[in-house]
Amino acid sequence: MNRKPVIAVAVLAGLAGGGWWLSHRPVADTGVLTLSGNVDVRQVDLSFRVEGRLAKLLVEEGDRVTTGQVVAELDDGYLKDAVRVAESRLAAQEAQLAKLEAGNRPQEIAQAKAELEKAEAALTNARATYDRRSALPVDSTISRQALDDARNVLRQAEASASRARQALDLSRQGFREEDITIARAQVDGERATLDLMRRRLADAVLNAPSDGVVMTRVREPGSMTLPGSTVATLALSSPMQVRAWVAEPDLGKVQPGMAADIVTDGGRSYHGQVGFISPVAEFTPKSVETRELRTSLVYRLRIVVSDPDESLRQGMPVTLHLNTAQK
Repeated sequence: MNRKPVIAVAVLAGLAGGGWWLSHRPVADTGVLTLSGNVDVRQVDLSFRVEGRLAKLLVEEGDRVTTGQVVAELDDGYLKDAVRVAESRLAAQEAQLAKLEAGNRPQEIAQAKAELEKAEAALTNARATYDRRSALPVDSTISRQALDDARNVLRQAEASASRARQALDLSRQGFREEDITIARAQVDGERATLDLMRRRLADAVLNAPSDGVVMTRVREPGSMTLPGSTVATLALSSPMQVRAWVAEPDLGKVQPGMAADIVTDGGRSYHGQVGFISPVAEFTPKSVETRELRTSLVYRLRIVVSDPDESLRQGMPVTLHLNTAQK
Protein backbone atom coordinates (compact mmCIF):
# COMPACT_ATOMS: atom_id res chain seq x y z
CA MET A 1 0.00 0.00 0.00
CA ASN A 2 1.31 3.42 -0.94
CA ARG A 3 1.37 5.51 2.23
CA LYS A 4 2.71 8.74 0.65
CA PRO A 5 -0.71 10.26 -0.12
CA VAL A 6 -1.85 9.49 3.39
CA ILE A 7 1.19 11.21 4.86
CA ALA A 8 0.70 14.24 2.60
CA VAL A 9 -2.92 14.60 3.70
CA ALA A 10 -1.88 14.36 7.33
CA VAL A 11 0.77 17.04 6.86
CA LEU A 12 -1.71 19.36 5.16
CA ALA A 13 -4.25 18.79 7.90
CA GLY A 14 -1.64 19.61 10.52
CA LEU A 15 -0.65 22.80 8.74
CA ALA A 16 -4.27 23.84 8.43
CA GLY A 17 -4.89 23.16 12.11
CA GLY A 18 -1.80 25.13 13.03
CA GLY A 19 -2.90 28.04 10.91
CA TRP A 20 -6.31 28.07 12.57
CA TRP A 21 -4.67 28.01 16.02
CA LEU A 22 -2.39 30.88 15.11
CA SER A 23 -5.32 32.99 13.92
CA HIS A 24 -7.50 32.19 16.95
CA ARG A 25 -4.96 31.90 19.72
CA PRO A 26 -5.39 34.26 22.71
CA VAL A 27 -3.51 37.53 22.25
CA ALA A 28 -1.71 38.89 25.27
CA ASP A 29 -3.13 42.20 26.51
CA THR A 30 -0.28 44.74 26.28
CA GLY A 31 -2.31 47.42 28.14
CA VAL A 32 -2.22 49.76 25.12
CA LEU A 33 -5.17 50.08 22.76
CA THR A 34 -4.20 51.39 19.32
CA LEU A 35 -6.87 53.09 17.21
CA SER A 36 -6.99 55.06 13.99
CA GLY A 37 -8.71 58.41 13.71
CA ASN A 38 -8.93 61.75 11.93
CA VAL A 39 -8.47 65.31 13.12
CA ASP A 40 -11.83 67.06 13.47
CA VAL A 41 -11.68 70.87 13.45
CA ARG A 42 -14.86 72.74 14.38
CA GLN A 43 -16.05 75.40 11.99
CA VAL A 44 -18.18 78.51 12.40
CA ASP A 45 -20.14 80.26 9.65
CA LEU A 46 -19.78 83.99 10.36
CA SER A 47 -22.82 86.11 9.51
CA PHE A 48 -24.38 89.47 10.38
CA ARG A 49 -27.55 89.78 12.45
CA VAL A 50 -28.79 92.69 10.31
CA GLU A 51 -29.25 93.20 6.61
CA GLY A 52 -27.20 95.58 4.48
CA ARG A 53 -24.52 96.05 1.87
CA LEU A 54 -21.13 94.54 2.68
CA ALA A 55 -18.69 97.46 2.82
CA LYS A 56 -15.50 95.76 4.03
CA LEU A 57 -14.21 92.20 4.35
CA LEU A 58 -10.97 92.59 6.27
CA VAL A 59 -9.59 89.02 6.13
CA GLU A 60 -8.30 86.67 3.46
CA GLU A 61 -8.42 82.90 3.31
CA GLY A 62 -5.73 81.46 5.57
CA ASP A 63 -5.55 84.51 7.86
CA ARG A 64 -5.39 83.82 11.58
CA VAL A 65 -7.82 85.85 13.66
CA THR A 66 -8.21 86.37 17.40
CA THR A 67 -11.30 86.63 19.56
CA GLY A 68 -13.08 89.93 18.99
CA GLN A 69 -11.11 90.88 15.88
CA VAL A 70 -13.15 92.77 13.28
CA VAL A 71 -13.75 90.52 10.29
CA ALA A 72 -16.24 92.51 8.19
CA GLU A 73 -18.34 95.69 8.22
CA LEU A 74 -21.64 96.72 6.62
CA ASP A 75 -22.51 100.10 5.15
CA ASP A 76 -24.02 101.67 8.29
CA GLY A 77 -25.36 104.95 6.85
CA TYR A 78 -29.02 103.94 7.13
CA LEU A 79 -28.48 102.53 10.59
CA LYS A 80 -26.90 105.78 11.82
CA ASP A 81 -29.87 107.73 10.41
CA ALA A 82 -32.24 105.44 12.29
CA VAL A 83 -30.31 106.09 15.51
CA ARG A 84 -30.59 109.86 15.03
CA VAL A 85 -34.34 109.62 14.40
CA ALA A 86 -34.78 107.55 17.55
CA GLU A 87 -32.69 110.02 19.57
CA SER A 88 -34.86 112.92 18.38
CA ARG A 89 -38.10 111.16 19.23
CA LEU A 90 -36.80 110.25 22.66
CA ALA A 91 -35.73 113.84 23.34
CA ALA A 92 -39.20 115.10 22.39
CA GLN A 93 -40.94 112.61 24.67
CA GLU A 94 -38.59 113.37 27.56
CA ALA A 95 -39.32 117.09 27.18
CA GLN A 96 -43.05 116.40 27.20
CA LEU A 97 -42.70 114.30 30.35
CA ALA A 98 -40.62 116.98 32.06
CA LYS A 99 -43.33 119.53 31.23
CA LEU A 100 -46.07 117.38 32.74
CA GLU A 101 -44.07 116.56 35.86
CA ALA A 102 -43.11 120.22 36.46
CA GLY A 103 -46.69 121.43 36.15
CA ASN A 104 -47.69 124.95 35.09
CA ARG A 105 -45.26 127.82 35.27
CA PRO A 106 -45.74 130.55 37.92
CA GLN A 107 -46.68 133.00 35.16
CA GLU A 108 -49.50 130.73 34.00
CA ILE A 109 -50.80 130.42 37.57
CA ALA A 110 -50.63 134.20 37.97
CA GLN A 111 -52.54 134.64 34.72
CA ALA A 112 -55.27 132.26 35.91
CA LYS A 113 -55.47 134.15 39.20
CA ALA A 114 -55.85 137.44 37.33
CA GLU A 115 -58.68 135.97 35.25
CA LEU A 116 -60.43 134.90 38.47
CA GLU A 117 -60.08 138.39 39.96
CA LYS A 118 -61.53 139.87 36.76
CA ALA A 119 -64.46 137.46 36.84
CA GLU A 120 -65.10 138.16 40.53
CA ALA A 121 -65.08 141.92 39.87
CA ALA A 122 -67.60 141.47 37.07
CA LEU A 123 -69.71 139.31 39.40
CA THR A 124 -69.64 141.99 42.12
CA ASN A 125 -70.76 144.64 39.64
CA ALA A 126 -73.51 142.41 38.22
CA ARG A 127 -74.84 141.61 41.71
CA ALA A 128 -74.89 145.31 42.65
CA THR A 129 -76.76 146.23 39.48
CA TYR A 130 -79.32 143.48 40.07
CA ASP A 131 -79.81 144.53 43.69
CA ARG A 132 -80.49 148.15 42.69
CA ARG A 133 -83.00 147.23 40.01
CA SER A 134 -84.78 144.67 42.10
CA ALA A 135 -85.31 147.33 44.78
CA LEU A 136 -87.21 149.58 42.35
CA PRO A 137 -90.95 149.12 41.79
CA VAL A 138 -91.86 147.26 38.67
CA ASP A 139 -94.52 149.43 37.09
CA SER A 140 -93.83 149.12 33.38
CA THR A 141 -92.67 146.73 30.73
CA ILE A 142 -89.32 148.52 30.44
CA SER A 143 -88.66 148.23 34.16
CA ARG A 144 -89.49 144.50 34.10
CA GLN A 145 -87.16 143.94 31.12
CA ALA A 146 -84.34 145.81 32.82
CA LEU A 147 -84.73 143.58 35.89
CA ASP A 148 -84.59 140.41 33.77
CA ASP A 149 -81.48 141.68 31.99
CA ALA A 150 -79.74 142.36 35.28
CA ARG A 151 -80.66 138.88 36.54
CA ASN A 152 -79.16 137.25 33.38
CA VAL A 153 -75.98 139.30 33.62
CA LEU A 154 -75.61 138.22 37.26
CA ARG A 155 -75.96 134.54 36.34
CA GLN A 156 -73.39 134.86 33.56
CA ALA A 157 -70.99 136.59 35.93
CA GLU A 158 -71.44 133.81 38.51
CA ALA A 159 -70.68 131.17 35.86
CA SER A 160 -67.61 133.03 34.63
CA ALA A 161 -66.29 133.41 38.16
CA SER A 162 -66.84 129.71 38.87
CA ARG A 163 -65.02 128.75 35.67
CA ALA A 164 -62.11 131.04 36.48
CA ARG A 165 -61.89 129.62 40.02
CA GLN A 166 -61.72 126.04 38.71
CA ALA A 167 -59.12 127.02 36.12
CA LEU A 168 -56.93 128.47 38.88
CA ASP A 169 -57.29 125.28 40.94
CA LEU A 170 -56.29 123.12 37.95
CA SER A 171 -53.35 125.38 37.20
CA ARG A 172 -52.11 125.04 40.75
CA GLN A 173 -52.57 121.24 40.87
CA GLY A 174 -50.72 120.64 37.61
CA PHE A 175 -51.40 117.84 35.11
CA ARG A 176 -53.29 114.62 35.80
CA GLU A 177 -51.30 111.66 37.08
CA GLU A 178 -52.74 109.51 34.30
CA ASP A 179 -51.29 111.87 31.68
CA ILE A 180 -47.89 111.72 33.39
CA THR A 181 -48.04 107.89 33.45
CA ILE A 182 -48.79 107.81 29.73
CA ALA A 183 -45.91 110.19 29.03
CA ARG A 184 -43.53 108.01 31.08
CA ALA A 185 -44.60 104.92 29.14
CA GLN A 186 -43.99 106.74 25.85
CA VAL A 187 -40.51 107.74 27.05
CA ASP A 188 -39.74 104.11 27.95
CA GLY A 189 -40.93 102.98 24.51
CA GLU A 190 -38.78 105.54 22.69
CA ARG A 191 -35.77 104.63 24.86
CA ALA A 192 -36.22 100.94 23.98
CA THR A 193 -36.45 101.85 20.30
CA LEU A 194 -33.21 103.83 20.59
CA ASP A 195 -31.48 100.88 22.29
CA LEU A 196 -32.66 98.63 19.47
CA MET A 197 -31.35 101.01 16.80
CA ARG A 198 -27.99 101.25 18.58
CA ARG A 199 -27.74 97.45 18.77
CA ARG A 200 -28.49 97.19 15.07
CA LEU A 201 -25.76 99.74 14.40
CA ALA A 202 -23.31 97.74 16.55
CA ASP A 203 -24.32 94.56 14.68
CA ALA A 204 -23.08 96.15 11.45
CA VAL A 205 -19.59 95.17 12.62
CA LEU A 206 -18.79 91.42 12.51
CA ASN A 207 -16.27 90.15 15.08
CA ALA A 208 -14.53 86.79 15.31
CA PRO A 209 -16.15 84.71 18.10
CA SER A 210 -12.93 82.80 18.84
CA ASP A 211 -9.35 82.30 17.72
CA GLY A 212 -9.10 80.50 14.41
CA VAL A 213 -8.17 80.47 10.73
CA VAL A 214 -10.30 81.87 7.92
CA MET A 215 -11.16 78.98 5.60
CA THR A 216 -13.37 80.65 2.97
CA ARG A 217 -14.62 84.08 1.91
CA VAL A 218 -18.22 83.49 0.91
CA ARG A 219 -19.14 87.14 0.18
CA GLU A 220 -17.25 90.04 -1.33
CA PRO A 221 -17.56 93.81 -0.67
CA GLY A 222 -20.52 95.35 -2.45
CA SER A 223 -22.79 92.34 -2.15
CA MET A 224 -26.05 92.50 -0.22
CA THR A 225 -26.38 90.27 2.82
CA LEU A 226 -29.39 89.12 4.80
CA PRO A 227 -29.41 88.25 8.51
CA GLY A 228 -27.84 84.83 8.96
CA SER A 229 -26.27 84.59 5.51
CA THR A 230 -22.67 83.37 5.67
CA VAL A 231 -19.95 85.93 4.96
CA ALA A 232 -16.90 83.81 5.85
CA THR A 233 -16.13 80.44 7.41
CA LEU A 234 -13.79 80.18 10.38
CA ALA A 235 -11.95 77.04 11.56
CA LEU A 236 -11.61 77.28 15.34
CA SER A 237 -8.20 76.80 16.89
CA SER A 238 -9.73 75.39 20.05
CA PRO A 239 -11.06 72.93 20.89
CA MET A 240 -9.10 70.64 18.54
CA GLN A 241 -10.44 67.10 18.49
CA VAL A 242 -9.78 63.71 16.95
CA ARG A 243 -12.61 61.47 15.81
CA ALA A 244 -11.95 57.73 16.13
CA TRP A 245 -13.84 54.44 16.40
CA VAL A 246 -13.44 51.55 18.81
CA ALA A 247 -14.61 48.01 18.15
CA GLU A 248 -17.31 46.54 20.37
CA PRO A 249 -14.96 44.01 22.11
CA ASP A 250 -12.66 46.87 23.17
CA LEU A 251 -15.44 49.23 24.21
CA GLY A 252 -15.17 48.32 27.89
CA LYS A 253 -11.50 49.27 27.94
CA VAL A 254 -12.16 52.92 27.12
CA GLN A 255 -13.40 55.42 29.71
CA PRO A 256 -14.07 59.19 29.53
CA GLY A 257 -11.07 61.18 30.73
CA MET A 258 -8.60 58.49 29.73
CA ALA A 259 -5.27 59.90 28.48
CA ALA A 260 -4.35 59.34 24.86
CA ASP A 261 -1.16 59.75 22.84
CA ILE A 262 -1.79 61.08 19.33
CA VAL A 263 0.77 60.41 16.59
CA THR A 264 0.59 61.77 13.04
CA ASP A 265 1.93 59.96 10.00
CA GLY A 266 4.78 62.47 10.02
CA GLY A 267 5.85 61.35 13.48
CA ARG A 268 4.64 64.36 15.51
CA SER A 269 3.18 63.47 18.90
CA TYR A 270 0.41 65.19 20.84
CA HIS A 271 -1.50 64.55 24.03
CA GLY A 272 -5.20 64.37 24.63
CA GLN A 273 -8.07 62.93 26.64
CA VAL A 274 -11.11 60.87 25.74
CA GLY A 275 -13.95 63.35 25.93
CA PHE A 276 -16.92 61.46 24.53
CA ILE A 277 -17.96 57.87 23.84
CA SER A 278 -21.00 57.40 21.66
CA PRO A 279 -23.74 55.32 23.30
CA VAL A 280 -24.96 54.16 19.88
CA ALA A 281 -23.25 52.07 17.21
CA GLU A 282 -22.49 53.75 13.91
CA PHE A 283 -24.96 51.55 12.01
CA THR A 284 -28.26 49.91 12.83
CA PRO A 285 -27.63 46.24 13.60
CA LYS A 286 -29.85 43.43 12.43
CA SER A 287 -32.51 42.14 14.76
CA VAL A 288 -30.48 38.97 15.27
CA GLU A 289 -26.69 38.97 15.05
CA THR A 290 -24.27 36.12 15.20
CA ARG A 291 -21.30 36.36 17.55
CA GLU A 292 -19.06 37.20 14.59
CA LEU A 293 -21.29 40.07 13.45
CA ARG A 294 -21.44 41.57 16.96
CA THR A 295 -17.67 41.95 16.96
CA SER A 296 -17.96 44.18 13.87
CA LEU A 297 -19.86 46.92 15.69
CA VAL A 298 -17.90 50.14 16.24
CA TYR A 299 -18.54 53.16 18.47
CA ARG A 300 -17.40 56.69 17.89
CA LEU A 301 -14.90 58.38 20.23
CA ARG A 302 -13.96 62.03 20.55
CA ILE A 303 -10.49 62.79 21.87
CA VAL A 304 -9.76 66.39 22.86
CA VAL A 305 -6.21 67.44 21.95
CA SER A 306 -4.46 69.17 24.87
CA ASP A 307 -1.56 70.74 22.93
CA PRO A 308 -2.74 71.47 19.35
CA ASP A 309 -0.74 73.51 16.85
CA GLU A 310 -0.95 74.55 13.22
CA SER A 311 0.35 71.18 12.03
CA LEU A 312 -2.98 69.50 12.77
CA ARG A 313 -5.32 69.91 9.83
CA GLN A 314 -8.91 69.03 9.18
CA GLY A 315 -9.28 65.33 8.26
CA MET A 316 -5.61 64.46 8.90
CA PRO A 317 -5.23 60.74 9.77
CA VAL A 318 -3.62 60.02 13.12
CA THR A 319 -2.88 57.00 15.31
CA LEU A 320 -4.10 56.88 18.91
CA HIS A 321 -2.52 54.97 21.76
CA LEU A 322 -4.70 54.57 24.87
CA ASN A 323 -3.25 53.12 28.05
CA THR A 324 -6.06 50.78 29.09
CA ALA A 325 -4.17 49.73 32.22
CA GLN A 326 -4.62 53.14 33.84
CA LYS A 327 -7.31 53.48 36.51
